[in-house]
Amino acid sequence: MRQFSLWLRGKPLVADSMLALGLLVFDLTAIGAAVQPAVYLVLAGLLPLPIALRRRYPRSMSAAMVALAIGTTLLGYLLDDAVQHPALLGLGVMLYTLVAYVGRREGLILLVALAVDSLLAMALLHQPTTTTLAFVAVYYALCWTLAEFNGARHAYDAEVAARLAVADDELRRRTHEAVAAERTRIARELHDVVAHAVSVIIVQADGARFALRRDPDAAERSLGVIAATGRDALRELRRTVELLRTEHAPGELPQHGTAGIAKVVAMMRGTGLAVELEMTGAIDDITPEVSLGVHRIVQESLTNTLRHAGAHPKAWVRVHRREHDVLIEVTDSGGAPVADSPSGAPGASMPGRGVSGRRGEPNSVGGTSSTSASGLGGGSGLGLVGMRERVAVLGGSLTVGPEPGGAWRVCAIIPLELAEHPGSTGMPWR
Repeated sequence: MRQFSLWLRGKPLVADSMLALGLLVFDLTAIGAAVQPAVYLVLAGLLPLPIALRRRYPRSMSAAMVALAIGTTLLGYLLDDAVQHPALLGLGVMLYTLVAYVGRREGLILLVALAVDSLLAMALLHQPTTTTLAFVAVYYALCWTLAEFNGARHAYDAEVAARLAVADDELRRRTHEAVAAERTRIARELHDVVAHAVSVIIVQADGARFALRRDPDAAERSLGVIAATGRDALRELRRTVELLRTEHAPGELPQHGTAGIAKVVAMMRGTGLAVELEMTGAIDDITPEVSLGVHRIVQESLTNTLRHAGAHPKAWVRVHRREHDVLIEVTDSGGAPVADSPSGAPGASMPGRGVSGRRGEPNSVGGTSSTSASGLGGGSGLGLVGMRERVAVLGGSLTVGPEPGGAWRVCAIIPLELAEHPGSTGMPWR
């Protein structure tokens, strides 16, 4: 029965036609008392017809029903036939339809017309006043009340449907934003892993080609660095892809900490970049997201130094954990000669590593930097942009720019506690 009711709910014409048929059958039960059975039969067939189309054309069908009711009263008066048609109960159905589906104003107009019809029937057909008025008042009041309740339910259903539509649209929008944020996160992670290693490999390959005939030993060392860097990059890439494939609890995320920073510094020293490292404070017990951010900033800054700091480069790395944040400072020689640079290191006199690839106007507005940066082979700008966006997601600030004397300085401050930030995507990197 419930399935049949749900089926009828989507087919109002069928349901209303069944109601009209019910009124017709009910009306035919009184045909035996009619003075003119033929006229009665015609009216019995006409009166339920507006009910079948009441929800499709509520105003016009209500007017037609009232016209048929008044016509029935006049014919009864002219034929001296006072028998009432039970199908006239459809007048209350039409009142219900107007109030529930159209509005109260139209319902009031119909109610006035129904009052005129009732008064006309009492006057012409000599119906009992008290009984007729009581029945009409109770019946029409009941129809109006039911229409109010049903109208409120329809309004509530419409509001719920609208809110569900808005919620679905919001869900689709958030899903799209989450997918875009995840793609951006994956791109940044892969850039951090691959760009560092490929940059080192390019620099060492250039150095090996330059020293191949004049210094075979230096070329051999460069090739060894290339092989080691490639293996480390492949291992790091596999680990990063594995982390990106599945969700991990914060405790399962890699802790880069002091060991990770020391490993990066050792690798860069192996490429011929002189690096001095200073770490103060407890770095190993900070959250994985902040720890990874510190690691990537040091890694990217030293990679940029190797690319662009000219011959005999040197860098100074300082990582200092303070009470509420971590200060990362990476300063390089900026291409100026440094007396204690290792002269025999591979790539120490490599040509073509000027400072023009990354120099620009400094910017120290919280978490932003308009300084251009060179990418693989120069000029793509992904390195410093990646650092800027990573620091912004972590709620910190980044300052990048030249220092007096030609040095280049990267300074980042990352808070220990992650918080909502205007530049945050809501999804910290892992």
